[in-house]
Amino acid sequence: MVTRLRPERRDDYLRLHAAVWPSVERMLREANIRNFTIFLHGDLLFGYYEYTGEDHDADQARIAADPESQRWWALTDPCQESPTDPGSAVRWEPMHEVWHLTPDAAVPRPGDEPPLPR
Repeated sequence: MVTRLRPERRDDYLRLHAAVWPSVERMLREANIRNFTIFLHGDLLFGYYEYTGEDHDADQARIAADPESQRWWALTDPCQESPTDPGSAVRWEPMHEVWHLTPDAAVPRPGDEPPLPR
């Protein structure tokens, strides 16, 4: 997922994320979110997480209904804007995977590769 960081709120956003509230992290874990990382490049924020549950929509609704998460978003949302529609209330937009490293078990061993086309 991706969003744009408002330049005038950059310091606020970085300060908040230097000390994310334990209650917010706890809710993310309870909602089956693992390995959540946010990367910054220029003014773009890229979020990545692994979901281990069985009902992503229901777990996202649990997070959205959590009062502590709502308080957190009240602080962080003004720091962000949609990368494609700055006036939109939607801040984080999905990204589409274009490549994923093949697991080791699926990698051919030397000599197992198919012949190259001529």
